[in-house]
Amino acid sequence: MMSRKLTAVAFIAAGTMALASCGAPVEQTADSPSGTGSSSGTCVDTSGSSIKIGFVNSLSGTMAISEKTVSDALHMAADEINAAGGVNGKTLDVVQEDGASEPTIFAEKAEKLISQDCVAAVFGGWTSASRKAMLPVFEEKDSLLFYPVQYEGLEASPNIFYTGATTNQQIIPAMDYLKSEGVKKLFLVGSDYVFPRTANKIINAYAAANDIEIVGEEYAPLGHTDFSTIVNKLKGSGAEAVFNTLNGDSNVAFFKEYKNAGLAPETTPVISVSIAEEEVAGIGLENVEGQFAAWNYFQTIDSPENHTFVEAFKAKYGQDRVTSDPMESAYTSLYLWKEMAEKAGGFSTEAIVAAADGVTFAAPEGQVTVDGENHHLFKTALIGQIASDGLLHTVWSSGSPIEPDPFLKNYSWWQG
Repeated sequence: MMSRKLTAVAFIAAGTMALASCGAPVEQTADSPSGTGSSSGTCVDTSGSSIKIGFVNSLSGTMAISEKTVSDALHMAADEINAAGGVNGKTLDVVQEDGASEPTIFAEKAEKLISQDCVAAVFGGWTSASRKAMLPVFEEKDSLLFYPVQYEGLEASPNIFYTGATTNQQIIPAMDYLKSEGVKKLFLVGSDYVFPRTANKIINAYAAANDIEIVGEEYAPLGHTDFSTIVNKLKGSGAEAVFNTLNGDSNVAFFKEYKNAGLAPETTPVISVSIAEEEVAGIGLENVEGQFAAWNYFQTIDSPENHTFVEAFKAKYGQDRVTSDPMESAYTSLYLWKEMAEKAGGFSTEAIVAAADGVTFAAPEGQVTVDGENHHLFKTALIGQIASDGLLHTVWSSGSPIEPDPFLKNYSWWQG
């Protein structure tokens, strides 16, 4: 767990070095839109008419069902920004890498993007395992990662901006909703890695403080496809609801087995925190209609910004495509970086971090604001239900953006 307080970012003045297209060192220019000023000590080249940025997403493996759409949204944002004149007068030159659903590969690709491709910032990652594998790379290289997906909280790094929800903006609102619906017996099912296990520790603490009994807690490896044993335990547990932290295509197998066992949302509803509009089609609407999800964005949000976003995405990628929270958060992250860079008048990590606090963006989800202390966003929490159109429709909203509290310091029942 990282320190609650972000420390100042250290920078070392270095000789002027960058990488040529063949990978050999060449002279580095300084970090400013005009190529003048002090060196940032990286190989980022700001002397030309373009600036490199990196995208790292799982385009293969078990997480591709979720992460391909995030890559699509990032590319759309980059294209829009370039069409509008770029950032600090420079067009964006995107380098795309495939994390292949493996944390070690994410770390390798992050290293490549920073040290060989000389990108000014990296956008991507999904699982907490991938983020935690990349974190030391970004801290060692003093580069920036914009991480777009909700996660378990309990982390803050000076080199990461977390543009998805932290715990008190998704998991706790989901538990508040279940409590308001009178749920007293809850079953937990998740993938076996850091996000679900940490999330469930928080859920257990919440439940103990709110007279909710956890009647089962089961985990399956990422990519697992046999859920007969877990669903049988669920069916016999007496659970009144299920909190689902499964990730990737394991959700397909889980919900099919859930339905085959005769379970239904009317009697044993499932609330998920990693299933959005994109996953509904992959799982099969017939298997998830009527189920619930907790996010900060749904395609059905009625606002001018969201209508423009949805129309642009469908025009670019096809009218049958849907938008979702992680892809909207990724799209927003690129615009936030743009706002920070333009406020700073440069692209260095030091300049971006110094400029971050209070930066806002009228996102498709609603206005978001950067907390410069912990690098999270103020975000509105939503609970949605999957309807016959395959989309999530809001059944509950926090009504206004929630201040990020990644370490749950304002919750007396959490002892860490």
